Amino acid sequence: MAETSPARRRPSGELEASVLAALWAAGGPLSPAEVQSALGGRLARTTVTTILTRLHDKGAVSRSRAGRGFVYSPIEDSAGLTARRMRHELDKQHDRGTALARFVSQLTSEDEKLLRDLLRGAGDGVPRGPQTGAGGDAS
Repeated sequence: MAETSPARRRPSGELEASVLAALWAAGGPLSPAEVQSALGGRLARTTVTTILTRLHDKGAVSRSRAGRGFVYSPIEDSAGLTARRMRHELDKQHDRGTALARFVSQLTSEDEKLLRDLLRGAGDGVPRGPQTGAGGDAS
């Protein structure tokens, strides 16, 4: 009896990431059919609709009526979505201090410096990020 190889499974979240990327690139609301087309038609429209519904349930996209269906828009950009996911994971932790300490201990030295710069600027209401440069402060 010939052994068949199991179907290749996509990594968790890959389809959601692809759908979000299509929405971010569009610059405006898209229907499931338009998302399907933006993804090259490689997914069934029902699959795209399911992914969009799940993203809506998770609060990652908004939807509004368009005829008999919906059009979808991302709620946040990629960085905002990552930040929300990080916050969600932190909110699930009983010992937040340990979770944050472990997160910080795994940062690269560049990311640690960036985090310090961001925290230093957090009190003045001026967002600081990679654009501030190596010398950092614009004050």
